[in-house]
Amino acid sequence: MLKHHIRVVELFAGVGGFRIGLEGASDAFDTIWNNQWEPSTQHQDASLVYKARFGYKGHVNKDINLVKTEEIPDHDLLVGGFPCQDYSVAATLSRSGGIEGKKGVLWWQIYRILEEKGVKRPKYIFFENVDRLLNSPATQRGRDFAIILASLADLGYAVEWRIINAADYGMPQRRRRTYIVGYLKNSIVANKIKGMEDWVEFDGVMAQAFPFKASEGTQSKFDIKGTIQEVSTLFNKGVKDSPFGNAGIMIDRHVYSADAIPVYDGTRQMLGDILVNEDFVPEEFFISEKELPRWQYEKGAKKINRISKEGFEYVFSEGGMAFPDYLDKPSRTMITGEGGSSPSRFKHVVQTPSGRYRRLIPLEMERLNMFPDNHTYHPDVSDGRRAFLMGNALVCGIIQEVGKSLYRFIYDEAPVSTKPIHTQRNPRPALTLDLFSNEDKELVYNKPKKTYQLDTSKRLLIGLIKKDNEDYFLTEEPSKLYYTGNVETFPSTIALNKLYYFMPYIKGKGVRDLYLIRIVRIGSKAETHPNLVDEKAPRLVFELEYLESLPEYKMIHLNFQQAFTDTFLGKVLNRYISDL
Repeated sequence: MLKHHIRVVELFAGVGGFRIGLEGASDAFDTIWNNQWEPSTQHQDASLVYKARFGYKGHVNKDINLVKTEEIPDHDLLVGGFPCQDYSVAATLSRSGGIEGKKGVLWWQIYRILEEKGVKRPKYIFFENVDRLLNSPATQRGRDFAIILASLADLGYAVEWRIINAADYGMPQRRRRTYIVGYLKNSIVANKIKGMEDWVEFDGVMAQAFPFKASEGTQSKFDIKGTIQEVSTLFNKGVKDSPFGNAGIMIDRHVYSADAIPVYDGTRQMLGDILVNEDFVPEEFFISEKELPRWQYEKGAKKINRISKEGFEYVFSEGGMAFPDYLDKPSRTMITGEGGSSPSRFKHVVQTPSGRYRRLIPLEMERLNMFPDNHTYHPDVSDGRRAFLMGNALVCGIIQEVGKSLYRFIYDEAPVSTKPIHTQRNPRPALTLDLFSNEDKELVYNKPKKTYQLDTSKRLLIGLIKKDNEDYFLTEEPSKLYYTGNVETFPSTIALNKLYYFMPYIKGKGVRDLYLIRIVRIGSKAETHPNLVDEKAPRLVFELEYLESLPEYKMIHLNFQQAFTDTFLGKVLNRYISDL
């Protein structure tokens, strides 16, 4: 049985990006109810995919405007990527004291659920939206975000936000989005906020997940005053720029914000790192020589004379775009129109080793958002719709890191997950993911490459893998947990702060796979095996990120207790094995 349990409700669920990210952060996150409804369409593709991956339990494919709050179970965390719309024209309802916005503005459905839950409203909220939210609308910069913050403050939430470009933190897509995390007053996390500035820049949930330094001269403080109607009408009226920086916090309508400069020195993934071998790409994704000039025109710079509806002549101009897309950089932002074979300025085009040009296949689009391979595959969902679903999706890696940070703040311990974000979900029996079974070559799933530079001067820990754990370390997954024996038996001569890389030692084979050590901490094997009472002894826990493998296993000698060797990476890579 789980030690901790965080009940999650997922609104505007799409194909489950929040669920994948949170479950990848910790097994404590349990999505008990979710809603997905695509308006103005009869074929509910996202709902089909969601049910195929996660099952029917708790899934509601119904317009959220028609879902009564009492139909939504009580929960601890409300999440969702709500659409970006015009949030103005808010008015107080005389009877209920609630807030009613324009028809179809889904933010007010979130507000309605939180308000009607009353004393049972969730302690935590976590939302995602486009980056322009902080600056919209163009006629009254920042008004929409001010309405959201003010309405959450009136419900008792302290709220922090960050605009994060996933590529700034090593992820494979340049996708900028606004992430909003809120804490109900007197919740565990809210009670840990001691100062607004320190929380935003150093101590808070977002700062711990995605470190940054504040750009000098961008820090500001101000209040959001008035009723929601007054905020809608008057906030920042007549001012050219939004007062909101890309990082900040709001408590009781007091706001502190700054512009964040990302700080990151880890591994990075580029567009070229997530591509499959061109032998696996269906022919319809390749661009013919006949169509190539049309693609080049769409991607190129151009000036076009046009006439407006009012009869005025003007020149429409746009700059050129890279053609083909750079493989040694993170990809451009995917949009919903990524699918289809017609030439487009915005679709990705890559050049294969054979020199041919092609579009991205759906599996590669999933990798750009850090979903499991073939997550959106469904016999009733076309490739074009799969591209649409990924254009609407979020980057799961961002959600995972925020989820880990939130868990740490709630429970003051490290999160553990048995379902990292790359994990393939078991589909319904009627659904097959064996798309390449007839191919001679092997397509490696969920193991895209990463961009990094090995430092041979860094220290390497080689650790023995016990027999019952060998299968775990022989599977090709990008993240692993390595538990030492009882912490008292770990060699005291090994300096933990010097360790950088790790290689598992398989008895009878030696070493092959190289990992980066992300975190070293105290834990117990009961984290992942809670039913094993005798596994609660304190151990060192290494959280590992896969980098690469040697061409073949190399046999070495383990120095300490026939279980560990502490050496330099260069010594192994240079094959001075006999000297170890």
